[in-house]
Amino acid sequence: MKQLILILACVLAGTFTHAQEKKVLVAYFSCTGNTETVAKAIAQATHATLYRIQAEKAYSAADLDWQDKQSRSSIEMGSTTSRPVLADKNAQAETYDILFLGYPIWWNQTPRIINTFIESYNLKGKTVIPFATSGSSSIQNSTNLLKKQYSDINWQTGRLLNNGTPDAIKWAEGIVKAQL
Repeated sequence: MKQLILILACVLAGTFTHAQEKKVLVAYFSCTGNTETVAKAIAQATHATLYRIQAEKAYSAADLDWQDKQSRSSIEMGSTTSRPVLADKNAQAETYDILFLGYPIWWNQTPRIINTFIESYNLKGKTVIPFATSGSSSIQNSTNLLKKQYSDINWQTGRLLNNGTPDAIKWAEGIVKAQL
């Protein structure tokens, strides 16, 4: 019996050590809380570090009014070269092996601040898994654009997670297990 317990302890220790070899970061941008809720669930389920991507100047409700052509978000999304300034660059994203990258879908794309985030770190060869929330768009166009713009990143299949945290947890756990 002691041998069985010892063998089991060794196997579990080896599994734990192997799982700890991969550092996981969940970086997300959220203005209304939807993406944040999903990001927190993913971070908890995968034992990842959680990092909130924030603009130097927070977005107000007026900034997010997509029906106003002069709103901040409309102006940013109207220019492919727009790069909103980050509040900080403390994510140390290049030190992680796996990066879950979360965002709301704006104009069927990623908000421009996601481009700022990606361009602020050396993510070449890193495994990046996008996830998004949206009221009406799929994630496909946004991920296709990201893959085209940043082809040196090891992009994994992304997922739209509007079904809440149980869906996010199950999906994220499966991703991390597959990466080990």
